[in-house]
Amino acid sequence: MINWNDVLKFATNGNPRPDRRVEKTEAEWKAILTPEQFRIARLKGTERAGSGAFCHAHDTGKYKCICCDNELFDSTIKFNSGTGWPSFTQPIRENAIKYDKDSSYGMIRVEVMCNNCDGHLGHVFPDGPEPSGLRYCINSESIDLIKESV
Repeated sequence: MINWNDVLKFATNGNPRPDRRVEKTEAEWKAILTPEQFRIARLKGTERAGSGAFCHAHDTGKYKCICCDNELFDSTIKFNSGTGWPSFTQPIRENAIKYDKDSSYGMIRVEVMCNNCDGHLGHVFPDGPEPSGLRYCINSESIDLIKESV
């Protein structure tokens, strides 16, 4: 289980090796993403709080990167953080996520990205529920849900 010390270590000393790398030109990303997905996932934007499709979703399945289909989070670790963005306590596996220090907007935070394609997902904070204490605050436009059949 990843904890805040692990997040800081990855953001400072380097990330786990991804399973595969996906690299495309800006034109190739624009061809497969909507303008809003491109703005958020490729240009490090954010969606307005409470506006995302997965903010209040409770379907069972796996959340994947909108850019490269890398599985990122399982629905069983999603929780209602009250922040207005989908929130998760852990990635699906240690090397699914890439971490980077983010000092934009006069704050120091840890940005989370898809480790396969560097798509911007959101940020991680040390104020989530136990046992990890983590809150991965993720833009709905950066992910898609592959629903499990019941």
